[in-house]
Amino acid sequence: MALWEKTVAMALVVVVVLVCCFIAKTEAFPSSSQLDKISRLPGQPQVGFQQYSGYVTVDDKKKRSLFYYFAEAEIDPHTKPLVLWLNGGPGCSSLGVGAFSENGPFRPSGEVLVRNEYSWNREANMLYLETPIGVGFSYSADSSSYETPRTTWCFYANGYSNSLSSVTEACILLEKAMQLGNPVLEFATDFNSRAEFIWSHGLISDSTYRMFTSSCNYSRFVSEYYRGSVSPICSKVMNQVGKETSRFVDKYDVTLDVCISSVFAQSKVISPKQVAETIDVVLDYELLDLEIPTITIVGKLIKAGIPVLVYSGDQDSVIPLTGSRTLVHGLAKQLSLNTTVPYRVWFEGQQVGGWTQVYGNILSFATIRGASHEAPFSQPERSLVLFKSFLQGRPLPEAF
Repeated sequence: MALWEKTVAMALVVVVVLVCCFIAKTEAFPSSSQLDKISRLPGQPQVGFQQYSGYVTVDDKKKRSLFYYFAEAEIDPHTKPLVLWLNGGPGCSSLGVGAFSENGPFRPSGEVLVRNEYSWNREANMLYLETPIGVGFSYSADSSSYETPRTTWCFYANGYSNSLSSVTEACILLEKAMQLGNPVLEFATDFNSRAEFIWSHGLISDSTYRMFTSSCNYSRFVSEYYRGSVSPICSKVMNQVGKETSRFVDKYDVTLDVCISSVFAQSKVISPKQVAETIDVVLDYELLDLEIPTITIVGKLIKAGIPVLVYSGDQDSVIPLTGSRTLVHGLAKQLSLNTTVPYRVWFEGQQVGGWTQVYGNILSFATIRGASHEAPFSQPERSLVLFKSFLQGRPLPEAF
């Protein structure tokens, strides 16, 4: 039981990654933000775009502040859209995971930073925000601020009416779309799809699959685990699942060789003091971990006329594509959206990039072939193709 509990504990902190990209038409960062301008990150190569980082105060009385990192678009930043990137959970760092491990302009390499050839700031101005309070470098002087993702809900609450209430108490028009990567849309469906996924990939036996789907499914186990009272039957099932899947398989990327570091091994690179001083942060922080269903929110956004794309790395066993695909299809049916792009392959260059289906030209689902839970980390080129099509409001390439 100990090995499986350890795996689950890690998963509950970091795996439920809800990636939200809110697209707004804007200019690049204004000149008034020169105090937050980054002259150069440690070990950073020479670049032609500007970077900013610092804190946005959202509550002066409680001293609640959110940390941000902004990377200007490489070319023509004043004509490029602004993308607000939020890593999810909630509880995962948009800085450590999003900016420096997934789609930001740099990747760590030993003691230096190297350019990410497939950085998303090739196509947009990228704003990474650590939210809610308590995540990453975002902090509050009032401990009660760590108990609720109130600021995050502020984003969603105003999104329904085509506006996004920002943490600066300003309003950004949600003019284009919203993108969700490997999200938890509905707890039971997403988590219980894990059994079929790992069974179909040969990670567990037929008999264990039957136990995993009848005696104790994964959502039941997680609920019991949260309460601190795991039943004997769930303990038995999860022990067997853990034994068969083994500790030598990365559950966030089931095809990854064990000698290759996963994205989570990168988290250590943002903690050295010299980096913290360069990007102006407070180092004392703690993570929050909450399970927040979002499928109803997606439905409200669709009803408000905001296009939504849900994508999945197809090698992620933590939030498998099968659960996301089922939920998107169910939402389309609930909203009476007809299929406008039948399920088909899409291409990155001359290779299959994944599969996609579109409903009513407003709700889309796509997989990224060979991608992990953090698709831009494991399949950066294919992820960039998907992102570019998303920004342009075009279907994913259907030919090469």
